[in-house]
Amino acid sequence: MGKYLFGLLLSVCVLFTSCISTHDLVYLQNKNETTAETSISAVQSKPYRLQINDVLSISIKANDSKLVEIFSTTNQGELAKSEAGLYFNGFTVDDHGNIRMPILGELNVIGYTLDEVRQRIEKQLLAEYFKKEANIFVIVKLAGFRYTINGEVGSTGTKTLFQEHVNIMEAIANSGDITLLGNRKAVTIIRKTPTGNEMHDIDLTDSNVINSPYYYLQPNDYIYVKPLKQKTWGTGKTGIESLGTILTLLSLGTTVLLLLKR
Repeated sequence: MGKYLFGLLLSVCVLFTSCISTHDLVYLQNKNETTAETSISAVQSKPYRLQINDVLSISIKANDSKLVEIFSTTNQGELAKSEAGLYFNGFTVDDHGNIRMPILGELNVIGYTLDEVRQRIEKQLLAEYFKKEANIFVIVKLAGFRYTINGEVGSTGTKTLFQEHVNIMEAIANSGDITLLGNRKAVTIIRKTPTGNEMHDIDLTDSNVINSPYYYLQPNDYIYVKPLKQKTWGTGKTGIESLGTILTLLSLGTTVLLLLKR
């Protein structure tokens, strides 16, 4: 009788330790405050500075449409509006940090913000080709916000969002959310910088994550969602699944004991 009681207690302990807690699944929990109220603070997001292999979409508008056409490589069809069209018709930052534009030639943009590149192009156009009366208007954007996500998410791979700012929550939602077996408390972000790669873990279950410099992504960030230890154990994601595993093991153990006694 004592052995059966010990086995029952052991099964209950395993049941509670193997199933995944709600605290491991809920995003942005208020862990440091005793009340439900949270303070709202502005999140500082530094402007992105261009790096090698970035692809820019540059459009020029002015009163003289015929003169504008010689500076453009963009077709007006549906392909030009697609991700593939932006890639082939955009301006890629080469290994030397330059882009090549029609007529204007090579322009070094490495380390510059999008707004700084826009101002440089406008200044050169006004100095060499257009008059102030031309009402020149230049638009410089990234040809899509690209990031790569891997690990315990619904959809892995390289994703592209057509917006200027993307936070980690939006990126994960766009990738089918983190699975039940994904570790939300240690999501790794690998970021390319001019001095090398940076690696940092953030806790998505803590509401204070919005104050992290890694909360807002930068183009070409790599996101890795690690698995929880329950995936290695294979005991189940919920209490019911864990209980089923335990009952199966007990049944197997009982069967083996009965066979040995014969």
